[in-house]
Amino acid sequence: MNRVVITGIGALTPVGNSAKEYLANIRKGVNGIDTITHFDVSESKYKFAGEVKNADLAGVIEKSALRKMDLFSQYAVYAATEAVNDSGISGKVDPYRFGVIFGSGVGGFETFAGEHETFLNKGARRVSPLFIPKMIYNIAAGNLAITFNAKGTNMSVSTACATGATAVGEAYRAIKHGYADAMLCGGSEAAIHPLAVAGFGQCKALSTAETRDTASLPFDKRRLGFVMGEGAAVLILEEYEHAVNRGAEIYAEIVGYGSTNDAYHITSPDPAAESTAAAVREAMKGIEIPDADRIYINAHGTGTHLNDVTETMTFKNVFGDDAYKLHISSTKSMTGHMLGAAGAIEAITAMDTLRTGIVPPTINLLEKDEECDLNYTPNTAVEAPIELALSTNLGFGGHNACLAFKAVK
Repeated sequence: MNRVVITGIGALTPVGNSAKEYLANIRKGVNGIDTITHFDVSESKYKFAGEVKNADLAGVIEKSALRKMDLFSQYAVYAATEAVNDSGISGKVDPYRFGVIFGSGVGGFETFAGEHETFLNKGARRVSPLFIPKMIYNIAAGNLAITFNAKGTNMSVSTACATGATAVGEAYRAIKHGYADAMLCGGSEAAIHPLAVAGFGQCKALSTAETRDTASLPFDKRRLGFVMGEGAAVLILEEYEHAVNRGAEIYAEIVGYGSTNDAYHITSPDPAAESTAAAVREAMKGIEIPDADRIYINAHGTGTHLNDVTETMTFKNVFGDDAYKLHISSTKSMTGHMLGAAGAIEAITAMDTLRTGIVPPTINLLEKDEECDLNYTPNTAVEAPIELALSTNLGFGGHNACLAFKAVK
């Protein structure tokens, strides 16, 4: 089996328009959640989101290409450009051994909603000929392949809020089993739209908080639900020898991936946390496990009651009493829930924690929930000698994914 390493990262998030800026800000506990500006929320119960701010998309993507892309594809190409440049992979890999596995939770939501309104108000002949090519879920992966001449395996995955992690995990498997030398993988989302907010709100999933600092409260007793976020995150994965032979900088090694399904409910996680625990165990299968106080977990940590309690139970199921020694945090407290991009940006976060030994905080964690009694790194980053980093994600439909990272030896 091949070893798989990370040689490039890129990000566009509510707390930074590059991976470097994002990582610096989450270590400092910067809150990227604020009042929604994409549309008027003066009469809405749901006032806050983690929006991308002041991104120079036109500075990265040609104008002619921009108009042919929904915002979720624009975000994807923007973040991927950073990752590809960071890796130096261009021209150094056989295009037919360079693939893409990329996903989104809902795809071109803005385009779909906008063209539907045009159809209703102006008729079928006024619907844009770009409607389908902008909206379809797989088009971000297609745009990435076109932009970066990636002619190998190309597919889109969607496991709801676990999408980004699933994309990274499946790309890891493609290289591990010899189907590719390098993969571009991750997720993007651009769904902060009145209809999407209404839909998630009617699911009773969104926070109705009245202030930005009480909006996204993972593991806090006061939590009211999750806050929508947007953006994209991309990783370049590469076969270890391929990376070494071309002199690439290596961030970390992916050493495991677990993927399971609760087979329980369309939106609620299984409270027994057996399938979520199975995903974590699968990700750690066959690797040397350090003492628990040298393990970091970037939790899914949405700030919904069911998610937070289930994740707490998951970690106890896997680690037993040692769960209390783990370093855990939810960076959704700062970004909101980036949906299909969440697993990818949180994979980058976990990898960075492994490299730097700086555990990012769960901000605004002020009132401890008795059911969520583990060390969730409240409010301030801490330093710790991390030897194993995990990232866990759960999605509607019962999807679970866990990625495991170690330093290269």
